[in-house]
Parts: sequence; C-alpha cells; structure tokens
Amino acid sequence: MIKTKTYKMAAVGLMAALICILGPVVIMLPFTPIPISLATLVLYLSAFVLGYRLATISCLIYLLLGLVGLPVFSGFAGGAGKLFGPTGGYLIGYLLVVYVSGYFIEKFYKMWYFHLIGMALATAILYLFGTVWLACCADMTFAEAFMAGVIPFIPGDIVKIVIILFVGPMIRKRLYKAGVY
Repeated sequence: MIKTKTYKMAAVGLMAALICILGPVVIMLPFTPIPISLATLVLYLSAFVLGYRLATISCLIYLLLGLVGLPVFSGFAGGAGKLFGPTGGYLIGYLLVVYVSGYFIEKFYKMWYFHLIGMALATAILYLFGTVWLACCADMTFAEAFMAGVIPFIPGDIVKIVIILFVGPMIRKRLYKAGVY
C-alpha cells in the first residue's frame, strides 16, 4: 500500500502517536464505566491511511505503550490493570476495529458503502467483544453490560463513522497525489 519502508514506519508511528494523544481525552458519563473517547475516530482514520495490516501494527504499538504504563488509555491511565480491567475488552477490541474496517476499506477502495459496512461491522464486533469482557470482569449480566457499554455510544460512533467516510477518502487521495501510495 504505502511505497517505502520509511513512509510505512513514519505513518505507523504517526497514527500510533495520534491514538496516544486523543485516546486519553474522554468524557465520563455518570451511568457507565466506559468513557466517550476519540480513539475510535483515529482507528477508523488509520484504517483509511494505513490499510488493515499497518493500522493493526499501529494499534498494537498503542496498546503495548499503554501496557507498559504510559498514560495513553482513557483518563490518562496506563498499565496492565487498565488493559485487563473491566474496560480492557474495548481496548483490545481496537485491534479488531482496525483490522476489519481496514480490510473493507482496502479491498473495496472506491465503494464508500462497503467502507460504511466495514466500519459498522467493526464497531459491532468491538461492542460485542467489549460487552462480554465488561460483563465478565464487572460481574454484570450481558444486558447490563450492553446498556452500560453500547447503547450510550451508538450515536457518537455513528457521527465518527460519518466524519471518516468524508475525511478518510480525501486524506487518502491527497496522499496518493503526493506519491505516498
């Protein structure tokens, strides 16, 4: 996808840095342990810019940085306790988001409706993975975890997907014109 190793390394590092910068900035809701974050917006963008393979590597770098204790997770937290705690399923699910959405974006390059399907499917997988994890770790029923970890976030995630459906192709087109692809 991206032409040279230097571009690949720089792009992967840039997207990992962007997740690290925007991931910790959250809005906490009083009725759920899951915060609203811009991390998924960056994940969708990285799927457009990097494709599914490199976006997955970028996301993995982000998760590893958080695992070793850097404050890159929501609320400027880090460490294994956060990654494997009640909200950790959503964090680990980020890998599935970039892989699935990036796959659809890469394989169906000029078909925006497949991009939409890919990001919606990736988000549904994230919700499922995170909800099951939350239910197990927080001693909640699946329905309680679903109400706390999915329902409040659907409108925001729809807005994020729509934004990236417009912005992602424009950025990718500019990168193509610049000779990066």
